[in-house]
Amino acid sequence: MPVRVMIVEDSAVVRQLLAHIVSRDPRLALAAAVPSAEEALAEIGRVRPDVVSMDIRLPGLDGLEATRRIMAECPTPIVVIADAVEEGGLRISMNALRAGALSVVEKPLGPGREGWEAVAEAICTQLFIMSQVPVIRQRRAPAPAPGSPPAAARPAAPAARPAVVGIAASTGGPPALARVLGALPAGFPAPVLLVQHMGASFMEGFAAWLDGLVAPRVLLARDGARPEPGHVHVAPGDRHLSLTPGGLMRVSAAPPVGGQRPAADVLFGSMARVLGPRGFGILLTGMGEDGARGLAALHAAGGTTLAEDETTAIVYGMPAAAVRLGGVTAALPLDAIGPRLLRAMAGASEAMDGR
Repeated sequence: MPVRVMIVEDSAVVRQLLAHIVSRDPRLALAAAVPSAEEALAEIGRVRPDVVSMDIRLPGLDGLEATRRIMAECPTPIVVIADAVEEGGLRISMNALRAGALSVVEKPLGPGREGWEAVAEAICTQLFIMSQVPVIRQRRAPAPAPGSPPAAARPAAPAARPAVVGIAASTGGPPALARVLGALPAGFPAPVLLVQHMGASFMEGFAAWLDGLVAPRVLLARDGARPEPGHVHVAPGDRHLSLTPGGLMRVSAAPPVGGQRPAADVLFGSMARVLGPRGFGILLTGMGEDGARGLAALHAAGGTTLAEDETTAIVYGMPAAAVRLGGVTAALPLDAIGPRLLRAMAGASEAMDGR
C-alpha cells in the first residue's frame, strides 16, 4: 500500500504544490493537507498518517512546537520542509530535528524552476524512506552541558593520544551530534572532522546551528587548511572531507561513494591511512552502510572506533553495519560516547606523563 502523507503548510500555493508532488508518486498517497499546526494536531489522531511533511514557519504554533507536540502525543515520522536560505527558518528546522523530526529537505519553488524535478524527487524519497522509521515518544533528557563531567565507568585508555577525531551520522544525526559534541569543552585538545548526510543547501546553516549549541567552534571545512584543536570542521554540502598524508583537510568533488557525498567511508579511510592508531572514529545513527568499511579500516590500522548502540540510535543502520564487519572497538549508548572520548584524551595524557 502507498505511504499515507499528511502535509502541514500554511501557504495555499505551496500546499497545493506539495499535494501535487505527493499525488504523482506511486509510492505515496495524500491523506490530508492542513494549513496550521493546530489543525494538524487536531486531525493527526483521526487521519493516522504514516509520515508528516512539516512546514516550519506557521501561523500560531510553529513547526518546531508542532513537532514537539506530535512526538509527545502521537509519535509519527516527520520530514521538515524548509526554505534553505532563511537563517531563522534554518535554526528552527535544526531544532525540530532535535525535537524528533527525522530529516529536513528544501521547499519546492514550482514546476519549471531550475532543479524542480530534483527537489520534488528528494521530497518524495525522504517521505517514503522516513515513513519506515519506527519512532517513539520524545521524552529524552536534554543534551549535557558543554564540559559536563562523565558519569560512566572508566574503560581502558588507548596507548596514544588521538590526533584527530572523525564523526559521521545520517538520519537522526543533528540531535545525536549535539549530545556528543555537547560533552566536549571549548579547549578540546584534538580537531574533530564531521560528516553529516544532509542537503547541500542546509550545511552552512547546520554548522551555524551546531556552533550555537556546543562549546567547541563549529565551521565548514576548508580545502588545504590544517584542522585545529577545539574546532569541529564540517564537510561542506556535496563535498567529500578527508585527510591528506600531510595532515591537511581535503575537500573534494570526487564521485560519490556508495551513493553518498560526503561519505563517511572517505573520511574514515583517509584517517586509517594517515593516522593509524592515532585516529579516533565515531559512527552514529543513520540509514544504510556508509562509514562501516572506513571504520573497519581505521580499526584494523589500530585506531579506536566507537559506534552508537542500538538502544539509542534513531536508525540502527550504519552502526549495525560497522558492528557486523567487526570494525568497532565499542558500541555505546549516545550519552556515553562523549565521556568515553574525553577519557581517551585524558588517559593518553596521563600515560604520556608517566602517571
